[in-house]
Amino acid sequence: MQIDAHQKPLSAPLKLSFDYTRSVGPLLSQFFTALRGRRILGVRGSDGRVLVPPAEYDPVTYEPLTEVVPVSSAGTVLSWTWQSEPLEGQPLDRPFAWALIQLDGADTAMLHAIDTGAAGASGISTGARVHAHWVDEPVGAITDIAYFALGDEQEPVSDEPDDREPVTIQVSPSSIEIQHTASLPESAFLRALEDGKLLGARTGATGKVYFPPKEADPATGLELDNFVELPDKGTVTTFAIINIPFAGQKIKPPYVAAYVLLDGADIPFLHLIQEIEVADVRMGMRVQAVWKPREEWGLGIDNIEYFKPTGEPDADYDTYKHHL
Repeated sequence: MQIDAHQKPLSAPLKLSFDYTRSVGPLLSQFFTALRGRRILGVRGSDGRVLVPPAEYDPVTYEPLTEVVPVSSAGTVLSWTWQSEPLEGQPLDRPFAWALIQLDGADTAMLHAIDTGAAGASGISTGARVHAHWVDEPVGAITDIAYFALGDEQEPVSDEPDDREPVTIQVSPSSIEIQHTASLPESAFLRALEDGKLLGARTGATGKVYFPPKEADPATGLELDNFVELPDKGTVTTFAIINIPFAGQKIKPPYVAAYVLLDGADIPFLHLIQEIEVADVRMGMRVQAVWKPREEWGLGIDNIEYFKPTGEPDADYDTYKHHL
């Protein structure tokens, strides 16, 4: 089977995102907890300098640092650059300055945004005095400082007691969005899935069959120019039982993710195994695809909801041992 080289490749926006979660440790816990109270802390190093934001380890001796020092929320601009066209996710949705700001009482500079208001770029200069402007509801993150504003008159700090637990965990959302254009083989593979077909590809009539298809055979470097329609039955080669829940998980643990070697393919691919107790899944088990209803099919391998046992005898190990 050949693909139509004149057919346009598929293209779609692709957004990748995840929340990076970390334990902040005893020193940074104090820093973030103080931010929640609209206060800024530094730490004193062995050379007497006050580091802001606080470093967990001394840059001179590499020993843990513990002496916390309160500093002002006002300071001086040491250097800056103008952001004329703000990007999504940046602190401000209007032109602003990125600046290194040395807070009063600190010996190092911290990076943050400065809103110059109606003055625009002409309102910022090296040596300018600025102060922190806080969000309405601080949560214990560096973003509790919404931005720095011109002038050194500090905003008031509430004296009300905070009986919440100290900040011990930081969650930092991260994402990137791109326009992904599929290769011709990938486009053919995805279009076939939309029609309920599984396409592998090989070089010529005798090469190894790769599923999903690649641009070239990784062993020979030769183009995979011959498409092969594969059945939706195969053999479990290896598998894992997922017992631990995680954010965004769509299936309640325990469940099985397995590598399935489709009949006629030389490379297994990862999918779900269901309609069987997780303890009964095994290498060599014969399985078949369970497809979603036709009206739910799209351009993706998730048109197959999962694989289930066929009831056939297990495949002999020798038939799949070279494909693990």
